[in-house]
Amino acid sequence: MALWAVGLALLCLLAWWCWGHKAALGRLTGGRRQQRQPGPAGEGHGDGVTFAEERGTPVGDCWLICKPSALAQALLKSFCRSAELEAKRWSWKSWPNLQTVMQLLWPPGHPLEFARDHLQLADKGLVALDWVVGPSDRGRKATDAAESLVLLVVPNATGRITRNIQQLCRQALQQGYYPVIFNRRGHNGCPLTSPKLQPFGDPADLKEAVAYIRFRHPTSTLFAVSEGSGSGLLLSYLGECGSSSYLGGATCISPLLKVQDWFEIGIPWLYEWSLLLFQKRSISRYAKALKEVVEMDRVLESRSLQAFEEALFCHHKSQGSSWVAYWDANEPLRDVDEVAVPVLCLCSADDPIRGAPDATLPWELFQSNPFLFLLLSPHGGHCGFLGRESDSWGNAVILEYLRTLVEFFRGEKRMKERPHCGMTTAHHRCRRGTPQSREALLPTSNPFSWQRSYTH
Repeated sequence: MALWAVGLALLCLLAWWCWGHKAALGRLTGGRRQQRQPGPAGEGHGDGVTFAEERGTPVGDCWLICKPSALAQALLKSFCRSAELEAKRWSWKSWPNLQTVMQLLWPPGHPLEFARDHLQLADKGLVALDWVVGPSDRGRKATDAAESLVLLVVPNATGRITRNIQQLCRQALQQGYYPVIFNRRGHNGCPLTSPKLQPFGDPADLKEAVAYIRFRHPTSTLFAVSEGSGSGLLLSYLGECGSSSYLGGATCISPLLKVQDWFEIGIPWLYEWSLLLFQKRSISRYAKALKEVVEMDRVLESRSLQAFEEALFCHHKSQGSSWVAYWDANEPLRDVDEVAVPVLCLCSADDPIRGAPDATLPWELFQSNPFLFLLLSPHGGHCGFLGRESDSWGNAVILEYLRTLVEFFRGEKRMKERPHCGMTTAHHRCRRGTPQSREALLPTSNPFSWQRSYTH
């Protein structure tokens, strides 16, 4: 009941703000549409589908910004067939704050059922992997599909399992995926067994979690989805691991891409106050354990998200670092040129937490990197993208994107094997050189310490 009361109070408080932003954002997106009319067709595109000369290609009510390629063309065709991206009109579609608050605070209709693994890391710390095992709907596809597709979900940096994540996991479960949620140290009931928290863009814990998932499902295709500030961790992992990430593709929902600027410039006071209060409440339960390494008084007395992050990770008692040095090591895009799997970033132009797209989205990165795709919607808020039934249409787009990746790479594999791998010896030679040979590097014995518990 308390959660409902808080949600209703914030909705009432934000109503006037939503209405005030509606007209301004309408002018913003309207002007952007006039500036992004499709230009001459790019090279190598058929079926009458063209890429815009400047920034992107219209897809329904959205824009796809990417470097022209065969995969980009396949995604464009798939998105053009998607009814979710068609222009729709309903009264609260252009209220970004309302969409944001509903997805972050409104309770889900049907809670998920989890089987939890506690994974002990190299430094004796713990992270938790919540495997989604229910509810088991009748519409779920055959089990062989579930065994071949694993969906790793990375929540935002606060660790909150939002309404949107629960809806995505339920839809993925129905379509034959085996979803698993990654919980950082100290998040969502995962014990903090060592005086250490995970910095914003440090993928060390995620690396061990992915290795464990690969150990448990060595023949499965692994995809990843991140939400909000959690995209910083996923992008850091993809950049640092490169072609050894073991992922077949990834999606970032409303990612924060220029994170240092985001901390320094700040966000609307109501969101900053809410996020800061939530993080202080979460960290206070570990105050006694962290007091050995962190100045907890400074952490709990911080009055901004930047001050909180700086006090928690830059002012260690044994070994401190500067704010600039911290972001040199944790900026999500620091190794983005090494990303070697397709990544779709689903963003909205009216995101009140990320900020204006012209200042917060690196357009040139999506135009030059063949692995990065930006799908920009004029409306949706932060991780909102709500449709008529108050469910996120973005989840359907994400699952359609992953389905397109599976079909595209299966087709590419068939084309490569047909002319070059007809003979047995040649086939053996081709298989030995493919990325799938990375499975041979997996450990043959179980190096992980883990426990399982069932929760409902």
